[in-house]
Amino acid sequence: MACRKDGKGRVLRKGENYRKTDGRYSYVYHDALGKKRTIYAKSLTTLRQKEETLVKDQLDGINFYIAGKADVNFLFDRYIATKSELRSTTYSNYTYMWNHFIRDTLGKRKIKDVKYSEILYFYNNLVTNQGMAINTLETINTILRPTFQLAVRDDIIRKNPVDGAYCEIKKRNGGSRKTRRALTVEQQRAFMDYVAKNPFFYHWYPLFAFLLGTGCRIGEAIGIRWDDVDLEKRVININHSLTYYKRADDSYRSELRVSLPKTEAGIRLIPMMQPVYEVLKDEYDRQKEEGFCVETIDGMTNFIFTNRFGSPHNPAAINRAIKRIVDAHNAEEEVAAKKEKREPVIIPKFSCHIFRHTFASRFCENETNIKVIQEVMGHADVSTTMNIYAEVNDEVTKTAIENLAKNMDVF
Repeated sequence: MACRKDGKGRVLRKGENYRKTDGRYSYVYHDALGKKRTIYAKSLTTLRQKEETLVKDQLDGINFYIAGKADVNFLFDRYIATKSELRSTTYSNYTYMWNHFIRDTLGKRKIKDVKYSEILYFYNNLVTNQGMAINTLETINTILRPTFQLAVRDDIIRKNPVDGAYCEIKKRNGGSRKTRRALTVEQQRAFMDYVAKNPFFYHWYPLFAFLLGTGCRIGEAIGIRWDDVDLEKRVININHSLTYYKRADDSYRSELRVSLPKTEAGIRLIPMMQPVYEVLKDEYDRQKEEGFCVETIDGMTNFIFTNRFGSPHNPAAINRAIKRIVDAHNAEEEVAAKKEKREPVIIPKFSCHIFRHTFASRFCENETNIKVIQEVMGHADVSTTMNIYAEVNDEVTKTAIENLAKNMDVF
């Protein structure tokens, strides 16, 4: 029980407490964000020394920042501490990118000494010498620009040195992000037929059919549970995903955790097309006999797609399986095409995200209402649907012109 005097009858100051049960002292205070914090000590003298150090550190940190002597890492730590609205996945991504690319380089520079030319050089070095993709650099810019903007708003610097740097580098490097190519109809059919008929790979068919038939993100797909599927109404409820996070013990290993979808728009209902329904129905009947998933992750279990150990799939393992399948298919297809004297159907190397891209491309080719596509894909911004997934190729253009010719009355 806390009291206002310690065991020796000494009066305690505001925020100080003494616990009779174990003779420990504590001091409660609020940090810069208003969050309650507590420090502990075995003696009152030690506690008050810690209090003095705490106050000094708080004042020094503020003064250090105001004087412009703090480095960019200090600024980022200050900025990220204010972003309480970030999803855990976004927060993890931001901190990883900062620690991996910025903390030991630009992060050590004094805030007031960083100029536009230095940001330009830093970005150019990442792209030219380290081979960073433009879309990855965009993530770096998404973190760095608001970090420096905080210093502008706090009157530490007058101008944001990051403004315009990303656009300049983007322009120098072709002006666009790396294109993700969806599979053509011929390629996707060849891939799925090969998986379905191959005795070594057929067990992947249900997951690939689900990905290709729903357009789900990979985290949403590996996290889907039977609780989220209504086979009677034929609808899939997307309300969470599984994501790999670095372990809390700071080890190099990661672990699967449940997280919310990427955006609020990611929470959605997806109607099942007939092939998806059939795959899920067959999988449910199989698991009803062989057993359902019993592994629990953050209180959730009953996951639909699992590996041979009964655990939800690792996205990296899925990508490795796709690579093996593509390599095996292409090797066999080249031999078969040569025997049959025809052109081989070669499947390009791709990752599991291309299933989502392919689904969206087929959807855009067959649906004119872009808002419907946006809803099913779970995009917060319709421009994402239009600019990234509404892919146009020669075959689609030719078909569109042929359909236009059929419907025009002037010829």
